[in-house]
Amino acid sequence: MQQRKLGKSNLAVSAIGYGCMGLDFGYGAAIDRQEGIRLMRAAVERGVTLFDTAEAYGPFTNEELVGRALAPVRDQVVIATKFGWNIDPKTGERGDGLNSRPEHIKLATEGMLRRLQTDRIDLLYQHRVDPAVPIEDVAGTVQELIREGKVKHFGLSEAGVKTIRRAHAVQPVTALQSEYSLWWREPEAEIFPALEEMGIGFVPFSPLGKGFLTGKIDETTTFEGSDFRLTVPRFTPENRKANRALVDVVTGIAQRKKVTPAQVALAWILAQRPWIVPIPGTTKQHRLEENLGAAAVDLTTEDLRELERATSEIGVQGARYAESSQRLIDR
Repeated sequence: MQQRKLGKSNLAVSAIGYGCMGLDFGYGAAIDRQEGIRLMRAAVERGVTLFDTAEAYGPFTNEELVGRALAPVRDQVVIATKFGWNIDPKTGERGDGLNSRPEHIKLATEGMLRRLQTDRIDLLYQHRVDPAVPIEDVAGTVQELIREGKVKHFGLSEAGVKTIRRAHAVQPVTALQSEYSLWWREPEAEIFPALEEMGIGFVPFSPLGKGFLTGKIDETTTFEGSDFRLTVPRFTPENRKANRALVDVVTGIAQRKKVTPAQVALAWILAQRPWIVPIPGTTKQHRLEENLGAAAVDLTTEDLRELERATSEIGVQGARYAESSQRLIDR
């Protein structure tokens, strides 16, 4: 697996990481625990070094699973996790909204270290920007944790340019994690130039459009009751039908190159900037192999032009989040 550096930091990771959330949270029924462990260890064997989780996934259960899976190979991997929701650090009970108060960050970090079975967190993100807490206080708290050796690198998730700059001035930000894919390109306008200027890496979540860009989902697809896509406007049956137009273009290129639509979608992301590291998730071994194979897919200039034309001409229908979640995005 090729390696990439996240911006100007010294944090080198595999060109494609592993998003662990879907193993037991967000996309329906949880995978069998032993199967989840086997899958993550298979990813390590194939060269994946970046594994992404969060205390909110569960809460806590995803971090516990990641900790069990990666404990035997801890020094070979980079573990990223996230704080920022109002979750009781002891019980995991969810409160209302966000909580990035310094004392809460410190308590949350102790729980993360315990669940992940590690003495340090390689990359600690603020999961969502908390408007009630100055970002300087958040960055300063993570800086303290870095000085104590409990954290190695600081990250932000779904943060806007002004917030990134303010945080970066206190504690250098290694990576920003936000949604980015062929059907959500908003970060290119303002975020990418700022990241390039400051030397910050970018870790796109949902690089396959929450599964839609694989070509396996259409307007007839049914989702389990606990699948969060049921709340996403972009995934209503009528919007899925309309949005197939973009997938058809991706599929055409994939057929021409004898690869899969998912591989084209991931290869497109890798072609955008050398400091971008997508983190697709999966619960299936063959999908893991497919995703990692994208690193070897070479998109030609004409392929990239065709995708550029498609995304500019085909309007993707539906918001990417429900209104309640959309309000939590920093601008």
